Amino acid sequence: MAGEFKLHPRTAEVTDRIIARSRETRRDYVARMDAARGNGVARAKLSCANWAHAFAGQTLADKLTAMDGSKPNIGIVTAYNDMLSAHQPFERYPAVIREAARAVGGTAQVAGGTPAMCDGVTQGRPGMELSLFSRDVIAMSAGVALTHDAFDAAVCLGVCDKIVPGLFMGALAFGHLPVIFAPAGPMPSGIPNAEKARVRAEFAQGKVDRQTLLESEVASYHSPGTCTFYGTANSNQMMMELAGLHMPSTAFVHPETGLRDALTAAAAKRAVELARSGQGRMADVIDEKSVVNMIVALLATGGSTNHAIHLVAMARSAGVLIDWTDMDELSAVTPLLARVYPNGSADVNAFQAAGGVAFITRELAKGGFVHTDVTTVAGQGLEHYFKEPILKDGELIWVDGVESSLDEAIVRPFDNPFDKEGGLRLLKGPLGRAVIKVSAVKPEHRIIEAPARVFDDQDDFLAAFKAGEMDKDGIAVVRFQGPKANGMPELHSLSPGLSVLQDRGFKVALVTDGRMSGASGKTPAAIHITPEAIEGGPLAYVQDGDIIRVNAETGELTIQVAPEVLMARPRARPTAQHWGYGRELFGAFRASVGSAEQGASVCFAANYSEPVVSAAHALTDATIDA
Repeated sequence: MAGEFKLHPRTAEVTDRIIARSRETRRDYVARMDAARGNGVARAKLSCANWAHAFAGQTLADKLTAMDGSKPNIGIVTAYNDMLSAHQPFERYPAVIREAARAVGGTAQVAGGTPAMCDGVTQGRPGMELSLFSRDVIAMSAGVALTHDAFDAAVCLGVCDKIVPGLFMGALAFGHLPVIFAPAGPMPSGIPNAEKARVRAEFAQGKVDRQTLLESEVASYHSPGTCTFYGTANSNQMMMELAGLHMPSTAFVHPETGLRDALTAAAAKRAVELARSGQGRMADVIDEKSVVNMIVALLATGGSTNHAIHLVAMARSAGVLIDWTDMDELSAVTPLLARVYPNGSADVNAFQAAGGVAFITRELAKGGFVHTDVTTVAGQGLEHYFKEPILKDGELIWVDGVESSLDEAIVRPFDNPFDKEGGLRLLKGPLGRAVIKVSAVKPEHRIIEAPARVFDDQDDFLAAFKAGEMDKDGIAVVRFQGPKANGMPELHSLSPGLSVLQDRGFKVALVTDGRMSGASGKTPAAIHITPEAIEGGPLAYVQDGDIIRVNAETGELTIQVAPEVLMARPRARPTAQHWGYGRELFGAFRASVGSAEQGASVCFAANYSEPVVSAAHALTDATIDA
């Protein structure tokens, strides 16, 4: 059936370029996975004492199954905690998985847990400086869990921002095994997103008190499940679908329902089945084509800018090298098929009801924007993901998804999109390379030229806003927020103030070497600027009053100061604290982390030290050297 879909020329072109660029690293990765697979299944490698230790704490029935020597054992890597609403349901999932594995003649064990911090709790707080680094800690934790080498397949339990990318990276180190990701699903809808945004804006202006704000936030984030806006967590889920690592249309089924439990059980049974058959190993599921599918899924739904960083690191884990130019060129031809908050008023529950994952996947295939000839955990071909799960007489089955959108204000077909381009664009110029999310930015706000107002800390911007000093046209330059400077915290706490200034009629934008939240919205933001200020990037030389131009239409990020004048100025130095709230523990990470466009990772510094960005895409030598 894959042959029925003709691939778009741009998708083919970018894929071919990625394959050529990744030839050596991909070959090396696959060779390592082949060697690991050739060593045999886990139960054949471990000594009797090793195997006895592995099952000492298990039930008698599981011990007997394990001693048989022919039954697959599934390793569960869980990011459970009840600090994250999206991860709270995972508390009982291991029991569901164990029972499902037993039902098909296998066993399952919790191999280990990973940390899982909530960006919603740490926004604007010092702990946010550990957020991005937590992704690589999660990858390492998954590696520790699976290195027991007692498993024939794995099931990963994770949903949120850094957790899924980290689990993905860690699991790929064991890509000789089949790996399935099992999410928990979104919480039911709370108050309308527009109402939540209104209260936040009024609080930023001092029009409502903290109690009113708290009541609004609690009414929005109110139960177990993923937050319902389309931020990084839900973007993760969309990408895992198009990557072929979920059971089909698993992403947006509510927790604590019979259907969700059935899907979790189905993931466990499928992991046992794949382990028995020797098919569906993660190294085969994740390749250049599936990475392109993930990028396109993100672009077509207006997903999180955080994945401009995460996707690079995730792909590198499979030996696949991508950069922002690849994303930009795909975005230029990928139609925007969804409007989900903050890119619209609907939440992910309304998105799923209107057609959801299955509809979007089919439409992307029909338009030729994704590869359908891929391996997935559901079998060969992406067509499995055109289907949706239902319970019929208590039995889980998959049926064809809707062929037409049930609400074209939320999802649309590929030939009648909200926009002919995706939601992410590359900016470049004398200040460096950056990305900008435009899917929620109105056309009249996509070109901003204004004087710079420079801040070295987000709190300084907030203080200036509250003092009324920002009530004019201006571009907020917030620097020393990159991975080497302070771990690259999200700057979402700036969004309400910037939105208020824009609503007052001022021309405003954000320019930073930091990140915005996956919920970044209507104000233009040139983010992830590389090279970052602490490495002597041009941002370290910008001064108040410099005229900066952010042009999302042409992809330009310019400053009206001659390069030789700019770089001859005194270089600003950061004043950030690196102690308290655990920050002192991550000095080695700050010292060795790669750039944002290289994935801001510490995991692969020794493995893939060559630049991802080709010479044709780099800044001028003079700018970089300075």
